[in-house]
This record gives sequence, C-alpha cells and structure tokens, in this order.
Amino acid sequence: MKYTSVKYLFSMVLAALLISSCTTEFEKVRTSNDPQLILKKANAYFKDEDYVSAQTLYELAVQFFRGKEEAEDIFFNIAYTYYHTAEYITASHYFNNFSTTFYNSKKKEEADFMSAYSHYRLSPNFKLDQSYSQKSVEALQAFVTKYPDSKRIPECNKLIDEMRKKMERKAHQQGLLYYRLGQYQSAVRSFEILLKDYPGSAFEAEAKYLLIKSSFELAENSVEEKQEERFNETIAYCKKYMDKFKDRKISKEVKDIYEKSILNIKKIRA
Repeated sequence: MKYTSVKYLFSMVLAALLISSCTTEFEKVRTSNDPQLILKKANAYFKDEDYVSAQTLYELAVQFFRGKEEAEDIFFNIAYTYYHTAEYITASHYFNNFSTTFYNSKKKEEADFMSAYSHYRLSPNFKLDQSYSQKSVEALQAFVTKYPDSKRIPECNKLIDEMRKKMERKAHQQGLLYYRLGQYQSAVRSFEILLKDYPGSAFEAEAKYLLIKSSFELAENSVEEKQEERFNETIAYCKKYMDKFKDRKISKEVKDIYEKSILNIKKIRA
C-alpha cells in the first residue's frame, strides 16, 4: 500500500516537472524576441498538432515577417490553427483574408475552399436555425463558380446537397409545427416557401396536402371580409394538388375540402 502511494506521488511529481519544463520552454520562446526561434517553434507545435501554442507563436511571428517570404505560410497556418481548434468563424475569416492578400499564391484555391468549408462545419442539426447552412451553400456555390475546373467540385456539390436537404427538412418541420399549433397563416407561408425553394422536394406531396388543410382552416377562422379571398386560395391549392396527385388516397379528402370551399363562397355571396 505504501509502495503504491510512493509510486503515485513520484508519478505526479514527474508529470508536474514535465509540464513545468514544457511551460518554461514555451515561455522562453514566447518572450525571446527571436523571430527565427519563434517561427521554428511555431512550426514544430503546428506539426505536433499543438494548435493553441502554434497559434500564439505564429501571431507573434507575424510582426517580424510581415511583407517577407515567410509571411504566406504563417498566415495560412494561422487560419488552420483556428480551424483545428473549432473556431470556424475566425478560421473562415482568416482563410478569406489569406486569399485576398496572397492572390497569386498556389494555396489560394485551398484557402477559398477552407473558408467555405468552415461555414459548413458550423451547420447545426436540422432542428436548429439553419443560417449557417445557408451561408455554407452560398460560399460553396461561390467556390464552384470561381473554380469550375477544381478537383473539389464533386465534394462541393455533395456538401451543397447535404445542406439543402437539411434546410429542406427544417422548412418542412417548421411548417408542420405551425400547423400543429394552429398557427395556420404561418403554416401556409412556411409550406409555400418550402415548395418554392425546394422544387421536387421529398416532402412535396405532404407539404401540398398540409398547405390545403392550413389554408382551409385559415379561411374558416378568418374575419368575414377575408373569407372569400382565402377560400379561393384554398380552391387553387386543391386544383394543383388534384392535377398532380390524382391517385393518392387522400385525394378524396382534398376533393371534399375543394367542394366545401366552393360551397362556403356561395354562402358568403348569398
């Protein structure tokens, strides 16, 4: 028991000494004011995937090498340190700045791709706000336009499809939520946006069906002055549905809503 305790204590002391040694080495380099040493250690930390230490030293090195040949690699690696530490907004900013600053660099295409890809990494679960997914799509589409012959085009297209499917699913869930909450006007607007932004959507049939039901409920619960206009909108949605999905089981329900809407308009006009 005593031997185990002594062995554990020795291990803890050794670990503390090693940490202290490493910290001392880093601090000596950081405060050395020696540009070559700082850059050399920054590159070593970067190679060893110690991106936090590398980032600190690279940002010190910038002041010494700005405008010099080494600056290109320094700025490029700084961008990657932010990427590898999951600071994707800052990473995208640094990659974009690199592309603008070193516009003749052989790494420009990679920097532009990584700027877009950093937005992709910010894209959340489909249930959450999809602003970053939209930014990702826009950035990746801009890359495809800028580099039409790039070997990265297939990957970009794959990522764009992934983001669009996620946004499409989010739009469908949003409309469904509004429908279930009885917020029919918002549901109508959501389903209209889904059908407009994602033609041929996997959710098309269901979205059009729920659009009809939301529209009918909205019309029935509207003030008298707006009822006729809204029942007419429901009729238009029904016609589009019945023209495209004639053999669906729920077509009978859609037809019933269609006929009820016509009857309601007649009552309003009577």
